[in-house]
Amino acid sequence: METASFSAIVENTLIKISHLIWGEYFLIPLLAVVAFYLSVGLKFMPWLQLRSSFGLLVRSREKAKGQNGDISSFNALMTALSATIGTGNIAGVATAIHFGGPGAVFWMWVIALFGMATKYAETVLAVHYREVNNVGQYVGGPMYYIQKGLGPTWHWLAILFAFFGMIAALGIGNTVQSNSVADVMYSSFAIEKWLSGLFIAILTGIVIIGGIKRIATFAGTVVPLMALVFVSFSLFIIASNIILLPAAIRLIIETAFETESGMGASIWLAMRWGFARGIFSNEAGLGSAAIAHAAASTDSPTKQGKIAMLGTFIDTICICSLTAFVIIMTGTWESAEKGASLSALAFTTGIGSFGGPLISICLAVFAFTTIIGWSYYGERCAEYLFGGRIIFAYRILWIIAIVIGAIVKLEIIWAVADIFNGLMALPNLIALLLLSPLVFKLSTTSQKN
Repeated sequence: METASFSAIVENTLIKISHLIWGEYFLIPLLAVVAFYLSVGLKFMPWLQLRSSFGLLVRSREKAKGQNGDISSFNALMTALSATIGTGNIAGVATAIHFGGPGAVFWMWVIALFGMATKYAETVLAVHYREVNNVGQYVGGPMYYIQKGLGPTWHWLAILFAFFGMIAALGIGNTVQSNSVADVMYSSFAIEKWLSGLFIAILTGIVIIGGIKRIATFAGTVVPLMALVFVSFSLFIIASNIILLPAAIRLIIETAFETESGMGASIWLAMRWGFARGIFSNEAGLGSAAIAHAAASTDSPTKQGKIAMLGTFIDTICICSLTAFVIIMTGTWESAEKGASLSALAFTTGIGSFGGPLISICLAVFAFTTIIGWSYYGERCAEYLFGGRIIFAYRILWIIAIVIGAIVKLEIIWAVADIFNGLMALPNLIALLLLSPLVFKLSTTSQKN
């Protein structure tokens, strides 16, 4: 009894800390303020050059000859997207609508549009300050641009980011994801959780043992394919109910600014959940995607930054919006369901009994690719702290954690993962603010050239 009581106390304490970090008075407004500041400082370049950035992406599918880097710019983006397109796009959007109403979708759009500037700035700095490790690979990310950009005085901040990132990766990028896959496979197809965990671990080992090049190749193939499947079925449901689309858009906008008792309670609830789930989905401000983009074959930090910012647009404005429209247009948002169950109900309503299994498969694939993408982030953070000798051991730990995550209850791990995920954003946001003049300077110079 005492053990159970102590466990409950620890769990409740961790959840309270997690809610404090990701609450309305700390990280969420900080992320929003930094995103707005960078957007203004860049003179809203991410919005104005969105079309040309897609052109850059199309031309970057092959690794550029004569340019520094390990993978193509396209595959760098796919690696970053493999980590961001995950449970947040299905369960996260549904959760935001359940607790914040349809208006949460509007604020999800807002934070994504401004978050493009954050993702751009992270990548510009990551490529500008990247270096070559002892085996000839290009490495970079917040820990490197904090150390090299801010100098020895701020080295402690770089160490904190790497430590928080290494731990967060094992949580939000590994055990939480494997548990989601195992749970949905058991509920949908009666596959034992340990078997799902073992299968995922084997597949993951095959991919990550080849390092960034194999991860990038995998991401460059699987991410577009899985996105195409999900987008196709979503568009089918939307097209089948196209007459309801104007009403859905109107509902999203109207409820985003709805008030209760003249106090604006609904506005804040929609904003809080929209911002929180949007940031969770696209990771703008966490600094994680910059680690992948640092390996890109490019000599232009700003060009890679423009490609990187597309990740936020694709993840939230495109894929999350499709989930939201399906949920709202099928009317299932008014049900008592939440999370992945709400998304499954919406797709079942839209396309029949096939909808539930479809969402289960999409969720499983999305979560698996997140495990692959985050394995690289965690590995690079561990390497920064302990050197290249730690990589093999970290990969083994990563594979073992997948199996553990699939079979254990994750309430405490969820809370710990959220805490460290939030903590890794703080050093990155500080660095972005202090190094923003350099980002603005590099961007201005590249536009003149």
